[in-house]
Amino acid sequence: MDRVVRWGVLATGGIAATFTEDLRSLPGSEVVAVASRTETSARAFAERFGIPRAYGDWAALAADDEVDVVYVATPHSAHREAAALCLEAGKHVLCEKAFTLNAREAEELVGLARDRGLFLMEAMWTYCNPVVRRMTELVRDGAVGDIRTVQADFGITGPFGAGHRLRDPALGGGALLDLGVYPVSFAQLLLGEPDRVQADALLSPEGVDLHTAMLLGWSEAGASALLNCSIVADTPRTASITGTKGRIDFPPGFFYPEKFVLHRPGHEPEEFTAGGPGTDGADGTGGGLRGMQFEQAEVARALRAGETESPLVPLDGSLAVMRTLDAVRDRIGVRYPADG
Repeated sequence: MDRVVRWGVLATGGIAATFTEDLRSLPGSEVVAVASRTETSARAFAERFGIPRAYGDWAALAADDEVDVVYVATPHSAHREAAALCLEAGKHVLCEKAFTLNAREAEELVGLARDRGLFLMEAMWTYCNPVVRRMTELVRDGAVGDIRTVQADFGITGPFGAGHRLRDPALGGGALLDLGVYPVSFAQLLLGEPDRVQADALLSPEGVDLHTAMLLGWSEAGASALLNCSIVADTPRTASITGTKGRIDFPPGFFYPEKFVLHRPGHEPEEFTAGGPGTDGADGTGGGLRGMQFEQAEVARALRAGETESPLVPLDGSLAVMRTLDAVRDRIGVRYPADG
């Protein structure tokens, strides 16, 4: 694919708006269609962003011959349905996180994409961020030695009333899938899938988690991760990686960082930013921090290269994260209607 990558946006909520706004400044990509469950919502979104076509049902977007790839921005509960519809219609897909409600649904999507030879990626924008990519390079080069602990948290306060989607089990509500997916994905980026999962949570009357603490363990690596997520507590939203030779600290907003600091005994603290080595804009983003454009650029790069999976956000990694989230929900007693 050597022409402009033509995007379709499926859903019209806040995350879809942010995605579309960021895509405006990405060279070689454009949004050509949008779909919602109602034509009114789709048309309003299209007018807001100057999108040429608006559809009042998802199937029409999936059938649009001028759409190359679809960004699925629905609530978690509809990820499997929406992404599968697009894949079955021959469209490449970027699907928001958490990838699906559970690992079973994620496996179905991955199997469908691989059977059809289509590109599929979870929209874990953190993995595509140049600062995070620089951090993983340093860790893999031994900058902190062997990892012993990872700490990360993501908590916010609402208030989120009983009628909010974050309190609705049918919509995959709770802190874990919306926010906990970030610290879990961060830890697994560095250590892979854990072999031990412990968790404790405060549950809402509806049965979703309001606050969850997780302790993950990797026996062979001798490492552990202490992670928290919350929709009732405003946590620092920081992350730290401690190894046998040093430590890396991320300031608040670790999931879309502009910098991190490397601490090593006998050395002055070293600050790394997006302007450092390996972040010169070769990915098509121009080297600037522009939110979701890093994952958008990675999708466009992969499509032009004829790849069906991204090496930055591999499907096996997304499946492993979903298995961990399932294990956490099992420990804290959270079940969704789709779990069966």
